[in-house]
Amino acid sequence: MPHSDFGLESREILPVNTGRSVLMAQKTVVNEHHEKNSSPKKQLFEHLARPAKAMASANRLELLEALAQGERSVDALAKVCGISIANTSHHLQILRESGLVTLRKEGVQVIYRLKDAEIPALLSIMGRIAERQLAEVDRIVIEHFSSKDGLKPVRRDELIERVRAGQAMVIDVRPEGEYRSGHIQGAINIPMESLPGRLAEFPGNQEIVAYCRGPYCMLAYEAVQALRKHGYRARRLEDGFPEWKMAHYPVAEGTDKDDTV
Repeated sequence: MPHSDFGLESREILPVNTGRSVLMAQKTVVNEHHEKNSSPKKQLFEHLARPAKAMASANRLELLEALAQGERSVDALAKVCGISIANTSHHLQILRESGLVTLRKEGVQVIYRLKDAEIPALLSIMGRIAERQLAEVDRIVIEHFSSKDGLKPVRRDELIERVRAGQAMVIDVRPEGEYRSGHIQGAINIPMESLPGRLAEFPGNQEIVAYCRGPYCMLAYEAVQALRKHGYRARRLEDGFPEWKMAHYPVAEGTDKDDTV
């Protein structure tokens, strides 16, 4: 029976992709109409909100932290963040559309990196504000971070002075791939899982300073705890490699461990 017998208009069924394209085109028209009827300031704030909306996800914040260590493939990002490859790709697409990340292709692999060097600074600012203003964040930091390390962490400028004076040894406890992408100049790469078998390499007359991905990375806390249990003097750096690099302190790439601070 024809559709008209039911009082319905006959319509063409569009393919899924075509239907999505139509919706996107309609959304573009609506946005253009909205912009024409908004003040320049409101238009600007609409666009400024795009990166903020993209960052409003725990998974995407973790992906940005991982990319702050250096560029990575989708597979590698999925592994380090503990989410599926499909979800990782979805989140990365959102970050890319907001201008936070970019990509390149290497054979069949898609490699992502941060699009702006100041993104780690934005993550740090968000963390500090949340610690001060959100009771839940402050509680988690106290229970799971501060409680693991009662000693004051080493400041960046203090670390430089102590290394140059021969008073400290710096270890990077991130995975080797992250170390190769960039590390504190003079730091030795000892991934956390390798630490127990390399204790003999540590000098007894120097303080050992460990660092990892950032202020909320547990690797440095775990390394310091393990070293103290074996009688070494150990502290962690106040934050991680992205913050060190952003502050324009000496950095190096590759596996050459003969570089010096």
